[in-house]
Amino acid sequence: MGHKQGLRFELAPTPAQAALMSRHAGLSRLVENFCLETVRKRWAQRKAEETYGISGADLTRVPWTAPALEKLWRAEHPQSFPWFNESKLSSRIPKEACRARAAGFANYLRSKQGKRKGDRVGFPTWRKRKHGTRFRYDGDRAKPLNTHGVRLPAIGIVATRENMSWLTERMTSGRVRVLGATIRERAGRWWISFQVEADRDEINQRRRAAANAPMCGIDLGLKTFAVIHNSDGSRQEIRSPAPLRAVQRALKRANRKLSKTQEASKNREKARRRVGRLHLRVADRRRDFLHKTTTELTRTKSAVAVETLNVKGMVKNRRLSRALSDAGFAEFVRQLEYKAEWYGCRIWKADRWFPSSKQCAQCDRLNHSLALADREWKCTGCGAIHDRDDNAAANLLRGLLAERTTTPT
Repeated sequence: MGHKQGLRFELAPTPAQAALMSRHAGLSRLVENFCLETVRKRWAQRKAEETYGISGADLTRVPWTAPALEKLWRAEHPQSFPWFNESKLSSRIPKEACRARAAGFANYLRSKQGKRKGDRVGFPTWRKRKHGTRFRYDGDRAKPLNTHGVRLPAIGIVATRENMSWLTERMTSGRVRVLGATIRERAGRWWISFQVEADRDEINQRRRAAANAPMCGIDLGLKTFAVIHNSDGSRQEIRSPAPLRAVQRALKRANRKLSKTQEASKNREKARRRVGRLHLRVADRRRDFLHKTTTELTRTKSAVAVETLNVKGMVKNRRLSRALSDAGFAEFVRQLEYKAEWYGCRIWKADRWFPSSKQCAQCDRLNHSLALADREWKCTGCGAIHDRDDNAAANLLRGLLAERTTTPT
């Protein structure tokens, strides 16, 4: 045990079950907003009391933690939300909603104090229906009963459209333990995502990259998603399906129809779902491509060298932002990292300022005048003619090999 991962399966609920799941999602949203409003009010009260000279234990306490928020919800809902006890909704949903809000508050406070890595995190905001329909169960309260059915508390046994034998067999033998489950709706379809702790040692060993597998350098780009330079001298190119670009015309047409419908009309709901289905298709195609690509790379390469890209800064270029977002470079590197740990592949990430494109792979001379539009260039030192992407991939591989030889064993 010890490997945490997520497994997602599509549900096939009846209309009554779908309505119940929508009500649970609404309950989760309501509790999250209740927690947010409570913290806002008490924090404002505390700040006001400090200006009055009140200090110490006399100040109003702000419920930042999940237990404190849950305690307030239990005390408040009989008066403010009496329908909760009568609706027969699961009591686990408010508990998980309080945890979600507490995690948001903790991230904000740690970021404000400089204790959290990455960009500054803002204060949590009001949750709306348009932000997504989802709710969560803790532990194994929501779990598979068989290969095509899951039990959801207060909802019942919901069928799945996919076979869950991989999960159920390992749960029976004790190789997988369910830690939680999130139910989510998108474009009228429902999914359940299990967070599990799995014993993957046997799987990882069986699918481990061969000891004599080649190493490679990968240059990511927009024209060709990845140019791969292998240590055995071979070269590969991976083309992206560009899922957003493929549906751009249909999406533009669907959004135009949506903008012309009346608020709260049936036609508006139909148009909204059409737009949602198109976005879902884009996300599914991108996810499928990235998972297949990263799995193949980590199972066939002994080491992979990639660039450290400033994707957030790159998307500020308005001419390239759509294509960059469509490619999913950050998600590609993230998947490479955790799958490499599974299959014994080593990931080497070049420094952000590593001159992979500007450096000649033959003589190491730098071409400071290289522009983004230059796809080929000639080295003024040795006269070698380079394809921009091939040269960058070769330099990344050279950086990996150099780092490997200098690192003490």
